[in-house]
Amino acid sequence: MHGVLKHLAKEHCIEHFLIDVQWKISAEAATAVAPALCPHLKLFIMTSVFLAINITLILLLRRTGEIVFLQCSLVIFFLCEKKIKNPAFLLAPSPSLRISPHSATGLVPYPATPTTFGHIRTANGQGQQRRRITSIPSPTGLQEWLRTFQSWSGPEKLMALDELIDSCEPTHVKHMMQVIEPQFQRDFISLLPKELALYVLSFLEPKDLLQAAQTCRYWRILAEDNLLWREKCREEGIDEPLAFKKRKVTKPGFTHSPWKCAYIRQHRIDTNWRRGDLRSPKVLKGHDDHVITCLQFCGNRIVSGSDDNSLKVWSAVTGKCLRTLVGHTGGVWSSQMRDNIIISGSTDRTLKVWNAETGDCIHTLYGHTSTVRCMHLHEKTVVSGSRDATLRVWNVETGQCLHVLMGHVAAVRCVQYDGRRVVSGAYDFMVKVWDPETETCLHTLQGHTNRVYSLQFDGIHVVSGSLDTSIRVWDVETGNCIHTLTGHQSLTSGMELKDNILVSGNADSTVKIWDIKTGQCLQTLQGPHKHQSAVTCLQFNKNFVITSSDDGTVKLWDLKTGEFIRNLVTLESGGSGGVVWRIRASNTKLVCAVGSRNGTEETKLLVLDFDVDMK
Repeated sequence: MHGVLKHLAKEHCIEHFLIDVQWKISAEAATAVAPALCPHLKLFIMTSVFLAINITLILLLRRTGEIVFLQCSLVIFFLCEKKIKNPAFLLAPSPSLRISPHSATGLVPYPATPTTFGHIRTANGQGQQRRRITSIPSPTGLQEWLRTFQSWSGPEKLMALDELIDSCEPTHVKHMMQVIEPQFQRDFISLLPKELALYVLSFLEPKDLLQAAQTCRYWRILAEDNLLWREKCREEGIDEPLAFKKRKVTKPGFTHSPWKCAYIRQHRIDTNWRRGDLRSPKVLKGHDDHVITCLQFCGNRIVSGSDDNSLKVWSAVTGKCLRTLVGHTGGVWSSQMRDNIIISGSTDRTLKVWNAETGDCIHTLYGHTSTVRCMHLHEKTVVSGSRDATLRVWNVETGQCLHVLMGHVAAVRCVQYDGRRVVSGAYDFMVKVWDPETETCLHTLQGHTNRVYSLQFDGIHVVSGSLDTSIRVWDVETGNCIHTLTGHQSLTSGMELKDNILVSGNADSTVKIWDIKTGQCLQTLQGPHKHQSAVTCLQFNKNFVITSSDDGTVKLWDLKTGEFIRNLVTLESGGSGGVVWRIRASNTKLVCAVGSRNGTEETKLLVLDFDVDMK
């Protein structure tokens, strides 16, 4: 909102914004709170909201280092003193309301105090009594002029005041401000019903809410409202509040809102990612010099699969190896995890279902005739893709093969499943959309001219990345290609799609951010800090993009601006063989699978922690 106000100020439209928009908001609020009220009471509520919102906006304008004294603030002044006899004037602002011809903006600025709500804190509920000049007699004709002024319409009064201000000396203007400013030092928020007060405060940014809480006891109670902070958390994508069994009580009558604590905690976590001290990572060793081929991270459990034929289950908290899952007779090349279930696919042509708590193998799934290269788990169903060119649909609880999907003529490299449809990409250059229940291919998406290596599917769009350097966006219902995204120079090795934003990592060492609705490339993550070798893995959230590379680094980028923030991991062997193969991140932790192809870097997992202590 503050940004909108500054923009409107530059365009000289603040008067219309305050009169028109604020009154409409007030009308909507009154209707929402009490739709059946009589017109007079409804008008009173509308006027109260109008006053409160304008006071809040004027407080916000102090942040610019200069308060703009709005001509329409006189209207608020008259409302405060009950001098407007026809409030309907506000319902339909006159088009004749004009800006002073002698002023560039029609606004009179005057110095403001630093950003603070302190002037409200010191004001009483009825406003301050202003001093009147009594040392000199009233000028001749003053009373007649005042009677004439009162007879004018609202726009005419504003016009007269405009001319009066332009004809005044600076000392006169200063006196006017000393007279008028105390009228705004009323705690209108406390006079409003709680629902309306919270509605007004909901327009504040979180940092302004925190500052408003220091104003007085009642404002603090309002600013701690849990529903108010829940909405702020929703805007930031924070899903759950902090569950404190024993909430810290700061003063009698005050408790921390769980949603407010969640917001503050998330802000501190984001700060830790951006510029917090990098703590020494936990180092998890166990796969000797073998390659870590797949990595899963959920809750406090990490699962790593390797070409040493095993999987290991680790604690993300202690760094200890909890279980070693042994049973495959070939390298493990794919895995999935949900709750206490781990599923692995191997070069031995089988899938295995494991109990993560006990390490027991629950089922061995037979059927594929070559390496199980990819899989996707949805609830109790997993879909596997193999180098035998088929896909199989399994029930992980019973171990039963439910369906076999046949149609590709080369190895299946990637698969996605949303519970309704299966999407697969293969070395035959094709992407296929399947109905697993009927085992029919709904669409064959043709367009790539080389192997398909990566897929994303959000239920509406299919996004495929290929060795032909292009990325294609498809409509899953029609099978039509919506966009062809070009710009990469090599294989797209990894992608992630969220809310129509696609981030792609490429063997050409670049990372690109796309809007799949428009097909536009929003950012290319490059510059002097870009990766020096192929991008191996990536993840992103609403703020950051995390990328890993063959150059032995893990980098953090700003999602919105594309700017490089910092290196999170830099291997000493980077550039001479050290590789970060895989990364997985949660809100507070980053797990990296590192090693080398020439023995220069020991195979291990690194766990970095960015959490905060909320004591």
